[in-house]
Amino acid sequence: MPSSMNIWFALVLSISIFISWTNPRGETFKSFAASSPQLDSSQDDISSLRYDFYRENCPQAESIVRTSMARLYSQHSNVSAALLRLFFHDCFIEGCDASVLLDDSNGDKNHSIERQAIPNQTLKGFDQIDFIKEELEKACPGVVSCADVVSIATRDGIMLAGGPFYPVLTGRRDSIHSYFNEALAQIPRPDDNITETLHLFALRGFDERETVALLGAHNIGKIGCEFIQKRLSDFKGTGQPDPSIAPDFLAEMRMKCQDNSAQPSPSLMASFEMSDSAVGMSYFQALSSSISSGPGFDTHYYQSLLKGKGLLFADQQLMANEKTARLVRAYASDDGSTFRMDFARAMMKMSSLNALIGSQGQVRQNCSLPLVSS
Repeated sequence: MPSSMNIWFALVLSISIFISWTNPRGETFKSFAASSPQLDSSQDDISSLRYDFYRENCPQAESIVRTSMARLYSQHSNVSAALLRLFFHDCFIEGCDASVLLDDSNGDKNHSIERQAIPNQTLKGFDQIDFIKEELEKACPGVVSCADVVSIATRDGIMLAGGPFYPVLTGRRDSIHSYFNEALAQIPRPDDNITETLHLFALRGFDERETVALLGAHNIGKIGCEFIQKRLSDFKGTGQPDPSIAPDFLAEMRMKCQDNSAQPSPSLMASFEMSDSAVGMSYFQALSSSISSGPGFDTHYYQSLLKGKGLLFADQQLMANEKTARLVRAYASDDGSTFRMDFARAMMKMSSLNALIGSQGQVRQNCSLPLVSS
């Protein structure tokens, strides 16, 4: 008799394959292609990203990623949030080039690598990307880049969590460098005000609407207490809690997140733990007494902001700007269709950000190690 785990895996895999071809709410490849000329799959220019890039030399690539993600999700549903955060941190610094995965120190302890930067020290999902890459290497050695693995796996994880489909163009290549200093300085922080947040996103070509949609990624996963604690007891060095938090919500947050002395400097793409038992809070948890929707990919993030229940200061700051507040209200007001479509389009844009193409970079065989020239 098959084990319950095998039955669960088979069910998750079947659902993920089905929704990848027939996705609800009109989120189909056709709807994106109609407004995105660069999605023409007949395009043969080797120096650009394109749909189904691996159709000749590894036609099963996306199927392997999809199958692997279904297996990983059946074991840890928080893998979706972990990879989404890993994707953001990679793409936000010098583009989607898998530089955050790379150890280019060659044993030099004085050479700091990107994943060691303080905002990246709580990133999860490295082992899961390695697992998927190993499966691809068995089928197509040296063909599929780590950057493409991260982008495709993130999209598939979002879908498994109930999020929208969006096409992922492929053909990215991997960076030969990591960017410690850039990650240290340029990853948005959870205590940034709205001006600082919008500025960092604008530098990468994202307007207010796209920024508000992308921050909706916080509606899945759990935000670790270490990313909340400062706001509860020593907001911006005042020795007092953030005065904008309502007293009842402050008491609730303090109950969930008891004080502890280990408080690393955080990043805005907050700490999503792989373990379901990690201490922290989710946006669904913050609203669980007042909303009826489930804890999946929904609009409860925006509903929480309307109620003044943003877990992170930077999130609640979306209500401090007239334009972003109007977007929050719009996303919270319907069945989620507006948010899902805007999020999908913004994620598609993010996934193509400053990608290395053609002869740029390399295709790593091991995602943490650069290829060694012979």
